[in-house]
Amino acid sequence: MDILSLQHVSQEFFLPRTFTDIVTNRPPRSIRAVQSMNLSIHENEILGIAGESGCGKSTTCLIAAGLLTPTGGDVLHRGQPLADMDDTRKRTFRRSVQIIFQDPYESLNPRFEIGDTVAEGPRAMQLWPEEVIQEKVRSILAAVGLDPDRFMKRYPHELSGGERQRVGIAAALVMEPDIVFADEPLSMLDVSIRADILTLIRTLAAERKFSCVYVSHDLSILGNVADRIMIMYLGQAVEIGTARDVLTNPKHPYTKALISAVPIPDPTIDRGTPKIIGDLSMPVNAHQGCQFAPRCPYAKDACWREFKPLSSTTDQHQSSCLRENEAEVLKEISHADRG
Repeated sequence: MDILSLQHVSQEFFLPRTFTDIVTNRPPRSIRAVQSMNLSIHENEILGIAGESGCGKSTTCLIAAGLLTPTGGDVLHRGQPLADMDDTRKRTFRRSVQIIFQDPYESLNPRFEIGDTVAEGPRAMQLWPEEVIQEKVRSILAAVGLDPDRFMKRYPHELSGGERQRVGIAAALVMEPDIVFADEPLSMLDVSIRADILTLIRTLAAERKFSCVYVSHDLSILGNVADRIMIMYLGQAVEIGTARDVLTNPKHPYTKALISAVPIPDPTIDRGTPKIIGDLSMPVNAHQGCQFAPRCPYAKDACWREFKPLSSTTDQHQSSCLRENEAEVLKEISHADRG
């Protein structure tokens, strides 16, 4: 059974009406942050989510973590909908789902010592006696590479960015979760220490048997850490599959555009330039079809009217592109790749 699954989940945010809207009787405007999302997170896997800023990656994670109630669809934890859980089940769910935040400078309370920061979750949920909590805090600090004797009594301002992020990882893992959402945990760190933090997350996931949803803009990072990758564009999941399949054999034109943006240190390799046209799509009052249609050179009328959601019932390589299997499109894409 999957640890967590999203079934036809949608999230829409309505914008406040202005005086002009009221006078002109303009219909309410909204931003569809997530549309018809189907996603299953398996046991002991690392799922990468990639896409440009504003595509709905963080909103998807907030919904899956139970911090945001979707406007449509269901979130299931081990087969049980979150909406139907009683207080006991909700308590179990809150413990089993943890988040590693993006900014290690803002996510730690500056008034708390490091030991108290890591111990805050178990104390709030009264998971263990205080002496057990202290033992687990020291153990997890050592596991993330921080000497408990040196760091337990320190404050966040006395730590570097990498050390702060290790504290954030420890605070999430001390709860012994089943699934961890890592929301771009490397974006605020120096390049020199990113590899160490990435290796740490991957190693701890294998040792402690938790699943991880890793959000990133960088496909090269996801290629090294993720088992599967899902690509999002303006609230829609447009492609999912194993990391190897998505990165070496992309099916959706947007995925190909993302991959082409990853720099390669070999100037002799020419991947070609995808034929991306038009301007950026507008997220307000978006049309019902594929949101990439305004920029896609292969889009037809049906692409503007219809969106094909990905399925959560199969682990096969999937794309939401309505024309992915048409020989005409494959020929056009191949020609574009050659230059």
